[in-house]
Amino acid sequence: MNKVILIGNLTKDPELQTTTGGIAVCRFTLAVQRRFQNSEGQRDVDFLNIVVWRNQAENCHKFLKKGSKCAIVGKIQVSSYEAQDGTKRYATDIVADEVEFIGSRQNDDSASDYSQPKETSELEPIDDDSLPF
Repeated sequence: MNKVILIGNLTKDPELQTTTGGIAVCRFTLAVQRRFQNSEGQRDVDFLNIVVWRNQAENCHKFLKKGSKCAIVGKIQVSSYEAQDGTKRYATDIVADEVEFIGSRQNDDSASDYSQPKETSELEPIDDDSLPF
């Protein structure tokens, strides 16, 4: 099984291109913090290349920008190529099947939150002893 789930922030604005066949492809880098702290007490960050195709690519280019938080569900894809010096190089990308925009969408005229419903209701507390696990 090849499945990846990531949540992070864009390091720069997404770049949209079109293939010769007219298919939209969007590329951006996602900064994802590691779960645990290193020996200096800091959380290391991984910078992962994300590739999104078709309509979803156009939406990413339209709605995401540097610093935007998003969730990615996809797969790891490794490709290889020959560099100018004749050595074989490898590139690892995350090909997104799903992209979910998280956090606030900043517009000049209004701000809405992708992750919260417009109306909130209070939740009833649940006793831990009543849980089945």
